[in-house]
Amino acid sequence: MTRDEVLAVFKSCDAILEGHFILSSGLRSPLFLQKTLVFRRPDKTEILCKALADKIRAEGFGSVSQVVSPAVGGIIPGYETARHLGLPAIYTERVDGQFQLRRNFWIEPGEKVIVVEDIVSTGLSIRECIDCVRALGADVVAAACIIDRSGGQADLGVPLISLLEFEVPAYAPDNLPPDLAAIPPVKPGSRGLA
Repeated sequence: MTRDEVLAVFKSCDAILEGHFILSSGLRSPLFLQKTLVFRRPDKTEILCKALADKIRAEGFGSVSQVVSPAVGGIIPGYETARHLGLPAIYTERVDGQFQLRRNFWIEPGEKVIVVEDIVSTGLSIRECIDCVRALGADVVAAACIIDRSGGQADLGVPLISLLEFEVPAYAPDNLPPDLAAIPPVKPGSRGLA
């Protein structure tokens, strides 16, 4: 998929929001990609995740045994990408602030896996998921996401495959441009919810 095709899917779902947003990293941004508005549409999700699965294969990472995703945001794209790769999909969940496998999911020592996330900004969630599955003995060969908001800057310790690198301005809360500071912030993400 081209950059314009990926953005067209998000636009068709009214999933590109403008305002003052608190990202899961704590940074602030004038733009938010509300992927849940895309993921509520199976037809749109299928388009993106099939393209991501195709890109994973094209980049030589298709011979893994399963897809692992961080909950909550990575569950749907992880599952749908795994479906197009013909693989099982599992996910990690936060327990006392740390990612763990639950629900009778397992990874064999030495098993080759790929971690799939929705959108990468700083890469924190995906790095925590990678650390979790590595601690269980897995070999994480790569990570993949629909959109890399870091513009290729997130350091995950493994190759990152994305459908789109889309760098969006992000600011520390104490260093906001005046026009952004004038808008009340909202937190649309899921990190930190009880």
